Amino acid sequence: MTSALIARRLRMPAATVKRIAARAGLNRIKALEPKEPVVRYERSRAGELIHFDVKKLGRIGRPGHRVHGDRTTRVRGIGWEFVHVCIDDATRLAYVEVLGDERGVTAAAFLHRAAAWYRKHGITVERVMTDNGSGYVSLEFRRACAELAARHIRTRPYRLKTNGKAERFIQTLLREWAYALPYDTSDGRTKALRRWLSFYNRHRPHSSLNGKSPWERLRIGPLNNVVSLHS
Repeated sequence: MTSALIARRLRMPAATVKRIAARAGLNRIKALEPKEPVVRYERSRAGELIHFDVKKLGRIGRPGHRVHGDRTTRVRGIGWEFVHVCIDDATRLAYVEVLGDERGVTAAAFLHRAAAWYRKHGITVERVMTDNGSGYVSLEFRRACAELAARHIRTRPYRLKTNGKAERFIQTLLREWAYALPYDTSDGRTKALRRWLSFYNRHRPHSSLNGKSPWERLRIGPLNNVVSLHS
């Protein structure tokens, strides 16, 4: 029933009913619809599907409110950095770069470098999953996928959970690297990325991998015959 129907049935002011419904989170029809069941999936071998995404971060001119808690001293107009990430669906092995933009040329070049990095560890990129960002729908990115003979899969609009592994990895990245320390400069933050990423790939346990790290999952699973991993 709509708020108007409820108000008439209960002989209450419509505004009161709307306010109560909003407070309960039931003022939209979609709130009454049953939630879609969670569909979890995991590819069986490394390289079968690589998730890509980009996260925009503000450049650091001096420690911000996340460090000192004072939002009145923000540094404005200093610009942005773009953290390009990719993560293997089967092993969670991740590759990350901090770049200057998210244009098609940049995203395509990142794809090539990521594929080379995975290839160095015996992994061939077969499929690439992205959202519908401008860089990923560009001609340059489509050409890069073709050059790598990798199938490009794009998520449906407003369906972030389809690319959930990349989304979750970005949240971990922000919590454990980007916002973990009071970096003085953007360069300092970027330099710390390499060390954190090595920890993530080699040592950080994952509940979804039964407590194993991505590197351990790569070695022990029937995923490929890689015998060493070099950073």
